Amino acid sequence: MRYETNQRLELNDRAAELAEKFNACSAETVLETLFRDVFPGRVGIVSSFGAESGVTLHMASRIDPYIPVIFLDTRKHFPETISYRDELVEKLGLGNLQLVSPRPAVLEAEDPQGDLHASEPDRCCHVRKTIPMIQALRGIDCWITGRKRGQTAIRAALQLFEVQDRWIKVNPLFDWTAQDVQEYYHHHNLPPHPLVSHGFRSIGCAPCTRAVGKGEDARAGRWENSAKTECGIHFEKGKLVRG
Repeated sequence: MRYETNQRLELNDRAAELAEKFNACSAETVLETLFRDVFPGRVGIVSSFGAESGVTLHMASRIDPYIPVIFLDTRKHFPETISYRDELVEKLGLGNLQLVSPRPAVLEAEDPQGDLHASEPDRCCHVRKTIPMIQALRGIDCWITGRKRGQTAIRAALQLFEVQDRWIKVNPLFDWTAQDVQEYYHHHNLPPHPLVSHGFRSIGCAPCTRAVGKGEDARAGRWENSAKTECGIHFEKGKLVRG
């Protein structure tokens, strides 16, 4: 316990130092410096290949197309997401896509009928997302996310650098708006996710995602009719990590 406390304090200090160092830097500069100088060989991008994923992936591809890109295949994705993943990987020349999925034996034990999402969505996310993701992250010290303050009220306090368990977590687009993302896509001629044109602004697993209406948060279509707002990979010991 004492070791864990000391490790956490060290990580908090490291995150604070990095936050001060990169306070006025662009997202591209943050990524380039992290990849090449701060965490060389020990950093990865966690990408859902969702509605806005192309921004971070495009930036990374121009810095080092062989940076690990971790895609969590829950076996519940929309077919359009899998197709979009393959399209972006080819278009951007991403050479180190790492596919992660829940173990078949675990799914057989925990969700044999494939309908756990309907009765216990938190448990479903734990089985299909959290456990596989923790295993996938074992080889790195820093992971990059695409989260942004404007996505939900819960993420409004998001910071550039966070600490989660033993990792430094970085949100290079934390202060980007939806308009910023659209302009970047347009400027760099990035293909949109096929479901965006159908009103999907945040895209997760098919059973738990719907299109959103005008004026709704980008993530309002996730886990409809539920108090659930996050899948679990951005939590620490059951609590939301805010930095």
